[in-house]
Amino acid sequence: QVQLVESGGGLVQAGASLRLSCAASGHTFSMHAMGWFRQAPGKEREFVAAISRSGTFTHYADSVKGRFTISRDNAKNTAFLQMNSLKSEDTAVYYCAADRILRRAVVITTESDFGSWGQGTQVTVSS
Repeated sequence: QVQLVESGGGLVQAGASLRLSCAASGHTFSMHAMGWFRQAPGKEREFVAAISRSGTFTHYADSVKGRFTISRDNAKNTAFLQMNSLKSEDTAVYYCAADRILRRAVVITTESDFGSWGQGTQVTVSS
């Protein structure tokens, strides 16, 4: 399994932007579809965004569509989540995750399809 480390979280005001990074170890990063999830206090973890192995295909939760952009740099073993126009309801711990199956060509969005998870990074948006 790939090891994942998130960074880039912080405390910002509503309307601001943040860019989260997810650094992966090993040599299989480009073989994994990737995703971002988040968990707010008292709530279950929810899907945010996903990207295919090549980066060609992406998918977003309705709540972030048009504001967040997922991307990846396979040469640098890193995935990103650009978050613009942040709202207080975006406050959560954000996790990146890697597909449990190598070389799957599609975008995946179901939590159980992901086999590796980072430790999470806190994003707090003040209103």
